[in-house]
Amino acid sequence: MTKTLQAKFHGEMLALYDHCARIGFRPVLFRRLVILKGGVEAARELVFKPGTTGLERLIEAKKTELSMEAAMTRPEYRALFSPLEIKEAAKRLEGSATRERSRGRLTATVTNTKQA
Repeated sequence: MTKTLQAKFHGEMLALYDHCARIGFRPVLFRRLVILKGGVEAARELVFKPGTTGLERLIEAKKTELSMEAAMTRPEYRALFSPLEIKEAAKRLEGSATRERSRGRLTATVTNTKQA
């Protein structure tokens, strides 16, 4: 069941790109990270990373329900994340109303997965 749940979360993370595109924001690097690492691993990495603007853009559009953080805190996906990861996602959502927009940008780090 965990693999099925991971696949469902992965699909939802890929769908975030399309939802964001409809409101005029294309998180290309987020999508690339999800494709390279999978939705769960990408979320685990990004939830602690400062300087990502995706949540901030969704806050401006009043669409935080479309955020990675919102998906991570949903009851059906909690089994995929540690309590600390869920707490951080919730904290980011709660603090979103008072946070200033950062000037940072998400950067993709591609590693060579082929072994010589």
